[in-house]
Amino acid sequence: MKDSERSAGRILRGRLGTVVVTLSVLLTFALAASAQVQSGYIVMFRPGTTRAARADLARRAGAVMRFNYSIVDAIAVRALNANARALLQQDRSVIAIVPDFPIYGVAPRLPGLPPPPQDPSDPQTIPAGVSRVGVPWEASNGDGIGVAILDTGIDFGHPDLAPAADWFTAVGESCQDDHGHGTHVTGIIAALDNDIDVVGVAPKATPYCVKVLDSTFTGSDSNIIAGLDWVFSNNAILSPPIRAVNMSLGRDGTLDDNPALRAAVSRLYDLGIVMVVAAGNDQSLEVSQRVPAGYPEVLAIAAASAVDGQNSCPFAGPILADTAAYFTTDGRYDPDTGIGITVSAPGEEEEDTDPLCTISSLGILSTSLGGGTTRLSGTSMATAHVTGIVARLMQSGMSGVENIRGFIRSSADRIGIAPLDSPFSEYTFDGEREGIAQAP
Repeated sequence: MKDSERSAGRILRGRLGTVVVTLSVLLTFALAASAQVQSGYIVMFRPGTTRAARADLARRAGAVMRFNYSIVDAIAVRALNANARALLQQDRSVIAIVPDFPIYGVAPRLPGLPPPPQDPSDPQTIPAGVSRVGVPWEASNGDGIGVAILDTGIDFGHPDLAPAADWFTAVGESCQDDHGHGTHVTGIIAALDNDIDVVGVAPKATPYCVKVLDSTFTGSDSNIIAGLDWVFSNNAILSPPIRAVNMSLGRDGTLDDNPALRAAVSRLYDLGIVMVVAAGNDQSLEVSQRVPAGYPEVLAIAAASAVDGQNSCPFAGPILADTAAYFTTDGRYDPDTGIGITVSAPGEEEEDTDPLCTISSLGILSTSLGGGTTRLSGTSMATAHVTGIVARLMQSGMSGVENIRGFIRSSADRIGIAPLDSPFSEYTFDGEREGIAQAP
């Protein structure tokens, strides 16, 4: 289900007993990969097959080629007829033809209480999420670090954002955001420290727009590979170089259901580029069931609340800061496989209850498409906070994906205590309280 209203019975476990409540929220969930309708195929070739040879084979087979990659020995083609697929499969240079599954942005739109009024004496707001992970300062603000944001684009006209002039789109002809999600994520990472709107976790980091999702919040595996391909080909020649990637997107899937996508992620991992990925907004899943969050090469991020919620429910106390967001996908980190949640971070400002014990989420305040600010909740927002932290760690001289993962895990706040259990019965504790991410 995507961008649709859901009404379902929820269980709130309060101090005075168990209360059944009803919650109507707008959620964005990726569909199960097995149920997805593929948009085409990714054709994988033997190592050393030239891009020209790949393109020639596609032409001879009558396939319409979308992308011809450098990061992996593969091309992406539109849906194949039986003859074209047979011709490709018969060629000795072709080693696999895999489905090109659709992939989605990850962010529920959750109704909540009206946002608190902004103090007119301080026109720039420090959002609660930034305060929770650590307010930037002169020596720790992401200066000199390029961050690629694979999303719906960025609003290049927003006065609180300063995206780089270099960009890439796998969708249409422009990297201008036409949805709003990418602009919101970018603001959490790198909204400017000026006198308007909000400040990001790393306001001096340089956002690079990489548009892989369209106005309907949808992309494909091949789009993601294309975005990573652009980072692979350009990261070292750009100024500042791209050293981190934010992917607040994903789909349900398995570790090996698209070896081309996994190979692209591995290539950037080998270059020391840190990829931070949203775990997902389906509390019934483990992160190992998500792509690309389930890859060991990425930092998968779960969501928690930033501050205590406002409570009007007579049967329960307030939902406290650092509580696991009821919607978050999680999964204990396994150091042997490298799969699991690296850390939790603010994915919502707070969770509130009304007199009827209905629970709602107040989203993270960040930049809005068209100017100003808006609120969204989700592991997308949690991921952006950690990407900002990564930029600040790299500014301090730290490098290496596993070095950074290890530091983030060991320096998190309230390890062994947070995230606190969600009061929703659907949420299941994964066996690890990895703590809340902290900036240096």
